[in-house]
Amino acid sequence: MQKTTILEMNRLTVDEFHEAEKIPLIVVLDDVRSLHNVGSVFRTADAFRVKAIYLCGITATPDDVRDADGTVIKECTLKASQEIHKTALGAEESVSWRYFKTAVEAVDELKKDGFTVLAVEQCHGSTMLQDYLPHSLEGNVGGYAVILGNEVKGVHQEVIDMCDGCLEIPQYGTKHSLNVSVTSGIIIWHFAQHLLLATDDAVK
Repeated sequence: MQKTTILEMNRLTVDEFHEAEKIPLIVVLDDVRSLHNVGSVFRTADAFRVKAIYLCGITATPDDVRDADGTVIKECTLKASQEIHKTALGAEESVSWRYFKTAVEAVDELKKDGFTVLAVEQCHGSTMLQDYLPHSLEGNVGGYAVILGNEVKGVHQEVIDMCDGCLEIPQYGTKHSLNVSVTSGIIIWHFAQHLLLATDDAVK
């Protein structure tokens, strides 16, 4: 077999990506501290046309965030911008993103907009990922939102309390958790393989 060239892959331009149909999924990062993890989530979100990424709390943003009068409310240093770009490889320009001071604020808005909000966390009563089957938007107006937490503390309990449920990735080894970037890839792909069916004509 011969490797496919970049030209043969026929990928979208950034402008075409912005206009393209997205899967109804928003990824929320709750106090994610690693710049590489943030960049990796952007890159995976681009691959599967995720609707948006919500960056919350200490989670770095690809650019400064300003309020309505132009005041900077979340600064992005040159180092942060460069480190995010290193793993995002430009996906921070294609995937839509917003900043919230807390994940609580993000979840509150998502719930008001009709999203089904799910924390990715090990909880009593959580649903194993393979047992959760996302479906089309019928009866689910806004879509889905999944929350990935801090590398050490996970998703804040007050955020979990607001969610419609928790999803857990089964593990069979000695470690207690997966890296955020790995988790995002597994979660986004799980939703994409089901939700792409609903937008198949647009995604082809």
